[in-house]
Amino acid sequence: MSWLTLLASVAVVPAGTNFECTPTHVWDGDGPVWCEEGPRLRLSGIATRESDGTCRSNQPCPDASAEDAKRALVALLGRPVGTSRHGHTLIEGPAMRCLSVGGGGGNRTAAGCVSPLGGDIGCAMVASGKALRWDRYWLNHSCGTRGG
Repeated sequence: MSWLTLLASVAVVPAGTNFECTPTHVWDGDGPVWCEEGPRLRLSGIATRESDGTCRSNQPCPDASAEDAKRALVALLGRPVGTSRHGHTLIEGPAMRCLSVGGGGGNRTAAGCVSPLGGDIGCAMVASGKALRWDRYWLNHSCGTRGG
């Protein structure tokens, strides 16, 4: 099975579902984060720069660089152990508790997650200044209570 076929077969976790995610790959500061259990996460309610350093016109644009945001996310989730041939940072970290808010574009699940290392990941990224709160998707998020 090709990499693209495998990626296309990943299902979105239904909204309102609690699930576990053991992170294995990180693309940029707000995801996707690949989970050993299958889902690909887009962290809900935050925005970081794209991996090429740009910001999309319809979302908040933080001052922090894309690389700084990605490093901050990796540190909250675990530790870097390499780079995939596609450019993802490979990581090792403990399982997180996540709560799906539905589709995050394509085959990604938008979710809020709590890690044993970094606590509420969205809140930690905003507090670090590496991400901005994206009110359109922040919903009723209250730092410290998300992720099941």
